[in-house]
Amino acid sequence: MKTRSQASPAQEESAETTQTSARTNGNMKESRRRKSREIGALGGEDRSSRDTSEEEALTVEDGRRTRAWDRTEEETTEWIMKTQSASDNATNPVFTAHTKQTRPRPKRRRSPWGASALILLVTAFATFFSFSIIQAFLSRQKDPDGCRMSYMSAGFVAYPDFDTEHTRFASKYSLYLYREVGIDDDARVRGVPVLFIPGNAGSYKQVRSLASESAVHFQNVLQSDTYAFDSGKRSLDWFTVDFNEDLAAFHGQTLLDQAEYLNEVIGYILQLYHNPHQSVRDSSLPDPTSVVLVGHSMGGIVARTMLTLSNYQPDTVNTIVTLAAPHSRPPVSFDAEVLHTYQRVNDYWRNAYLEKLPGANPLREVTLVSIAGGGLDTIVASDYATLASLVPAKNGFTVFTSTIPHVWTGMDHLAMVWCDQLRKSVVRSLYDVIDARRPPQTRTRGERMSSFSKWLLTGLEDIKQKRPTQVEPRILLTLGEGAHDFMPVGERLVLQELGARGKSMAYLLPVPAEDPLDRKRLTILSHQSQGLADVADQLDIMFCSVIPSQQLSSSFSINIDLSGGNPDSSRLACRSAADDTTALPASTNDSRHPFDEVQPFSYLQVDLEQLVDYQFVAIVDRLAELRSGWVIAEFATISESKIETTKTLSSMIASGIDVTTAADHPFMMEITIASLQSSLLAYKLNIDTPSCDEPELFAPLVRQYISDPHESKFFVNAREVEVSMHGVAPYLPPPLEGNAGASGLGLQIWSSPTCNSSMHISLKVDIPGSMGKLWMRYRTAFAAFPLLIVALVLRKQFKTYDDSGIFMSFSEGLDMCLRTSVPVLFVALTLFGISYPQTSGTIGPSLLSWRADKGVEASFDFTQNDLLLGTHDPFFWFLVPLFGVVSIGICVGLNYIALLLTHVLAVIYATILRLLGRANSSFVVSSLRRRLIVTSVLIMLVWTVIPYQFLFIVLCIAQLATCVRALSLARENYTYTNSVDFYNYAHSVLILMLWILPINLPTLVVWIHNLTVHWLTPFSSHHNVLSILPFVLLVETLSTGKMIPRLHRQSISSPPISTSTAQSRGVAAEYHPKLHALAHQATSVLFFAMAAYAAIYGVTYAYVLHHIVNVIAAWLMIVYYASGRESGFRGVARLLENKESVVEFKSKESVDSKSKESVDLKSKESVYLKSKSSRSVVPEHDSKQGKRMDGNNGGKVEGKVP
Repeated sequence: MKTRSQASPAQEESAETTQTSARTNGNMKESRRRKSREIGALGGEDRSSRDTSEEEALTVEDGRRTRAWDRTEEETTEWIMKTQSASDNATNPVFTAHTKQTRPRPKRRRSPWGASALILLVTAFATFFSFSIIQAFLSRQKDPDGCRMSYMSAGFVAYPDFDTEHTRFASKYSLYLYREVGIDDDARVRGVPVLFIPGNAGSYKQVRSLASESAVHFQNVLQSDTYAFDSGKRSLDWFTVDFNEDLAAFHGQTLLDQAEYLNEVIGYILQLYHNPHQSVRDSSLPDPTSVVLVGHSMGGIVARTMLTLSNYQPDTVNTIVTLAAPHSRPPVSFDAEVLHTYQRVNDYWRNAYLEKLPGANPLREVTLVSIAGGGLDTIVASDYATLASLVPAKNGFTVFTSTIPHVWTGMDHLAMVWCDQLRKSVVRSLYDVIDARRPPQTRTRGERMSSFSKWLLTGLEDIKQKRPTQVEPRILLTLGEGAHDFMPVGERLVLQELGARGKSMAYLLPVPAEDPLDRKRLTILSHQSQGLADVADQLDIMFCSVIPSQQLSSSFSINIDLSGGNPDSSRLACRSAADDTTALPASTNDSRHPFDEVQPFSYLQVDLEQLVDYQFVAIVDRLAELRSGWVIAEFATISESKIETTKTLSSMIASGIDVTTAADHPFMMEITIASLQSSLLAYKLNIDTPSCDEPELFAPLVRQYISDPHESKFFVNAREVEVSMHGVAPYLPPPLEGNAGASGLGLQIWSSPTCNSSMHISLKVDIPGSMGKLWMRYRTAFAAFPLLIVALVLRKQFKTYDDSGIFMSFSEGLDMCLRTSVPVLFVALTLFGISYPQTSGTIGPSLLSWRADKGVEASFDFTQNDLLLGTHDPFFWFLVPLFGVVSIGICVGLNYIALLLTHVLAVIYATILRLLGRANSSFVVSSLRRRLIVTSVLIMLVWTVIPYQFLFIVLCIAQLATCVRALSLARENYTYTNSVDFYNYAHSVLILMLWILPINLPTLVVWIHNLTVHWLTPFSSHHNVLSILPFVLLVETLSTGKMIPRLHRQSISSPPISTSTAQSRGVAAEYHPKLHALAHQATSVLFFAMAAYAAIYGVTYAYVLHHIVNVIAAWLMIVYYASGRESGFRGVARLLENKESVVEFKSKESVDSKSKESVDLKSKESVYLKSKSSRSVVPEHDSKQGKRMDGNNGGKVEGKVP
């Protein structure tokens, strides 16, 4: 019989190991059963599905799939030892999530580079629309540029004594006086002061063109003109300021500093004229009490701001001329102080002109003229130069350079200060308004407005302003036999050659009787210039009446005798119509542009009502020899020469306008289309004139015009014309007087009457050309609308993460949004854009009154166009989905740019680590003390020295580094779910921050610019630490690799689970369904609110988007800290439910944490169980065996996973 021998030590050790393994497996099974019962108590989810989810955590080992718990004894022991370090660092939040996944995870994740068919389709449409907009902007409906270069010989006189005793800005800004070398060699002042104000990043030297032209014009023309000299015309003393190229358009405080400095400059300039050592002014003239202001770009806004500041001396400014100044709204809305300054200044001007009592209006004597460059100005949209919402017509107007006689061309933003044609017109208008005999150095307000209208408008804008009867006749016209021809009433006069009679001839057109039912107008067009009657060898046009023979001839200053000494001649008392004529561009078959350097046409247009005091219109050909030239004159019936169409905009899109005139139509035809008011549409005009045997006197000439603002464009040799205008534009406030652009688009067409044939005119919408008009009006929209898409994608990502524990990639979230929330939101925004015009009268003031002055809002709602797309026209409803598609494409592009950048940097980062021989370890969590010190230092710097925008740039770089680190870990452990989750989360936060980056860049550029000019005064408006603190905390938390905790969307009525259950599930805080559900809803609401604001107010108030994202960052930090071990939803829940205090819970927490420090096998088993539900994304590495241990399910994967 065999007896049992004594066991060897090796056998005893094997038996002990077997028993330990059995106990371990038994405890593991019991823990799984207990956990299943606790999970089932949560409610709202099937227990079987949770068990299935728990048991489907599979690992890959030796090419076969096994359950996490079906391991051999040796494998289990090895895994427990490997996870000991994770157990010791259980409180380390590195890549730790605090909730357990509740749904089966997909076996394969979509690559962040992947794109669904829907995304590709939408991106293709977005690319097509974007390309169409950019291509149309660059090449379609382009105005010709006809500016001629100007030349000067510049000299500048500095004023170093204008120092800190006069202004606190003496160390930053400087004052200069311009002198034209060779003409103005005396540095002392002697004329009328004019102050030039440069614009954003402008130079004080930009005054050279205007100042040089004024010096030359005064020396060559006015100085020798006795009448002008006696009328108070003196030279202009052009002062200019050096702002060190300040960026006033991007920073409101800089704009205010410039205005404050200029008020002090004006006081100093006026003092110069009192100082005999610095002035050689005529002692018979009064000392100046005001200064004329000329401002370019933002300099025009600074000029208007000066009059609103406390250091402004009343009546020291009464004339302001601005060049390409954005008066109605700021060019960008990235700085809050800029918008507040605009609001305050514009409200001041509106309130001043809306007052009923003249004495209460401090601006009653101020005239303001705004000159805009038109479509060639691609820096500031010329729509913003309008004054319709700020100044009544009696105090100012807006005119485009293409309107100004002898300029007739659009120009870009910088050409406004050097274009030779424009500077001549501006200088002549300034000389016409000055009067050195008066203390203000200018004429009265009414006379100034008449002078500006004369030099800057066509003369065709408002015919009723011309009153010829108010001028006394001073010309005596004596007509003898054979020296004149009478034209029958109603017959057209056509002279195809001048001087054909070999002597002076007078052609008399009888003035027809006035008929209220059949109104007429006089129109005369000539190839020759029309001047004063005392100048020989030219064509004269006069309004005449027969005078009695007994009236003395001595009462007339000019005598034109065509009687040949015949005593029976007729005598006419006439006045010249030269002041009523206007110049038109010459149009011949060889003409290309209206600004060609050829002699222009002369045109006269007068309504019959203004000729009631006269009997004849005399056209005197004073040429004695035959010369080329022609004259056409007729009294045309307005009903025959003017066509008014009532077609709607929709019908214009569908069929356009086609007009065929009669064969005997007037040589000037006018067409008005009231429905064409928007600046978003472009058109094509075609004019078809049949050929005939008679040669044309001139080629068709077209004038396109709108009444407010005064914009006219001329087209010579017009057969096919591209028509665009700056009428009713998006985001512009309503006008003070009437409806801007209510008369719509007008077309005046002059054609040669020699053929006596009909003319066919067609006008159709140019849809491709209209696409380019969207860029200048909606540039900010293309930056704000994509943030709407980003917000919706983040909302979807967080929602999915809370539901499933998977933080999907940005592209995957975008794909899901395109199938759900994005179409719904854009449909809602489209319906809102259509319905808002009908409801704005009731909801507009209530919604927007917090931003506007109450006194102004009582009568006008100047903020009614701030919403959405900035227009009340429901016709443009399609722009919302169009911009939505383009925004999606922009988001896709930015996402792939960020992916490319992070992947390239990740490769560089891995290469550097490999060269240094260092392993790509997990995120390292700095000590709490170090993190507090770094954060405190950053906050103190923002509080005292740097603007928070600078720190935001630093945070963007830090977030990019976090994404690179996360991507590097995710690429090495791609099958590991949590590392990919964290990378997707960090990447989406980076995308969000990148969209906010452009809002913060301008202020940063201003700050850096101030440092370069040694201006160290801090920005009072950009040191709010609360505007950046949440970003700092969020980026700092992400840099530690900590994943955002999940917020379960359970039923609000579900009861909380116990602390032991939460700890067994790896949850650091007690799970309270009600608070988690509310927190989940709050996250969703915040992202949706950001999306809605970006769409509705993002264009007008873009700076607010930074603060909204800042609030979201603060909320994410609340979620972080509230779900942590030190405080959490459970503490709030206990306080609400009057359970044990948070302090008691913390003490239990500390006891539990101390108990976890034991290293016995039982605690190792607990760590193993909890590791299956924990979300630590950093796997442990076995450096000896080259194996990666998966801390989520305990499996091992041989080698590396691509």
